[in-house]
Amino acid sequence: MDITTIEALEALYQPAPLPASTVKVSDHITPHYAALIQASPFVALATVGPEGLDCSPRGDLPGFVRIADPKTLMLPDRRGNNRLDSLRNIVRDPRVALLFLIPGSGTTFRVNGRARLSADPDLLDSFAVDGKPPRTVTIVTVDEAYFQCARAIVRSGLWKAESHVDPKTIPSPGAMLAAVTAGEVGGEAYDAGWAERAAKTLW
Repeated sequence: MDITTIEALEALYQPAPLPASTVKVSDHITPHYAALIQASPFVALATVGPEGLDCSPRGDLPGFVRIADPKTLMLPDRRGNNRLDSLRNIVRDPRVALLFLIPGSGTTFRVNGRARLSADPDLLDSFAVDGKPPRTVTIVTVDEAYFQCARAIVRSGLWKAESHVDPKTIPSPGAMLAAVTAGEVGGEAYDAGWAERAAKTLW
């Protein structure tokens, strides 16, 4: 049975949310929320465009997302594959959502807002690592900010060593590329050279 109305949906999820689930929402970054952002080395960036939705990982040194002021966050766009899926979306539709993860903590942190891209040279230089600035900085105006309880992290066992998957038990990037290109791209050579390529292109 498909759920097609809000009333039908809410009837399935009773009782109503407790105050702790709703009063935590802020329209700015509070000091406590700032501490979560500064501790996080990883954020998932969700964007929307004419082709649909996209969700992309962003990782860097802890605190890489800069809090310019309580209403403004800044994310450097480090070197990657130049697909530009998220950035193309932001140019055409500013709506974004961020999900911050903190290794070892069950608490996650969510931000909804609107974004724009900047290529201001001084701003880019302020984010340089090893003398390498990002190509752009994503500037997010915060509309909503709130923490998420630990249930999902606890259920998944995300930070438990015994939950970690042996990489040898899942397909490698080279194997997946070779499969979708009939062997024209990828393969064992691709996997063997990844560490060296990554070392040269982290920033």
